Amino acid sequence: MTGIVLKIASVFVFVAMSAIIKGAEGVPVGQLIFYRSAFALVPVLIFLSFRGELITGFKTQRLGAHIFRGCLGTTGMIMIFFGLTRLPLPEATTINYATPLFIVIFSAVFLREKIRFFRWSAVVVGLIGVIIIMWPRLTFFTSGAEAMGPQTVGALAAFAACMVSATAMLTVRNLVKTERSSTIVIYFSLVSTVIGLASLPFGWAPLSLGDALILAMAGIAGGVAQILLTESYRHAELTTVAPFEYSSMILSIAVGFLVFHEIPTLEMLIGGTIVTAAGIFIIYREHRLGLDRAKAREVSSPA
Repeated sequence: MTGIVLKIASVFVFVAMSAIIKGAEGVPVGQLIFYRSAFALVPVLIFLSFRGELITGFKTQRLGAHIFRGCLGTTGMIMIFFGLTRLPLPEATTINYATPLFIVIFSAVFLREKIRFFRWSAVVVGLIGVIIIMWPRLTFFTSGAEAMGPQTVGALAAFAACMVSATAMLTVRNLVKTERSSTIVIYFSLVSTVIGLASLPFGWAPLSLGDALILAMAGIAGGVAQILLTESYRHAELTTVAPFEYSSMILSIAVGFLVFHEIPTLEMLIGGTIVTAAGIFIIYREHRLGLDRAKAREVSSPA
């Protein structure tokens, strides 16, 4: 229960952060990345200091791998933020549910993992759900001057972000074999902060003190959410807490309606339900396969 509560809390904080980013109209994405990443380090470093892991969190023998993962993750974050600022919050949130689907695809293609029929079926169904969500925005299938409007570009960016984020997650799978979770979080935040700061010469929007504080709060919220997420995995298995990620759809609909006066489309509700069901089925299959592997090891181990 502790793990589930922490997971749901992380979802709430992540959605709050996304709402702040969405509300930052006119602020360049690079500037948003800087605030999101730099201020996320504040709660992370405080938390690690409290646990006595601050010094060890910076120790690594794989700096190049951390930089590569940071560049991938930041690229995905740029695309996600781009989509957030151009799409209704519920649509941007549910399109991101395609990330686990691409993790399955890329695991089969690049890591040669054996994916059976049921998981492949769930991936196909889930991608159909994502296409249903995006369909009203895919105006390039129609004629007219607005064939590639802002919402179309935003939807495509959000979808591409899922592929980039899935690739980044595969690098994390490799990193966790030798690196601490705290080390991965620290170096990701550092790399994305540097990338965001590098966008300064291309022009940042002038911010009032209040606006700067709000964006700083978004960064702090991102760091707090990351801590809550990591701690949820400490208290419960991944397959137990992962399905609660999809509670963000309900929350984003509520926030989108109350804050941004966004009414979810029928396509978003239908597609979101489909991709959520597909994602939960994949998690269930992963759990069952894990149990089967454990039983096989018990049978094959000497008495």
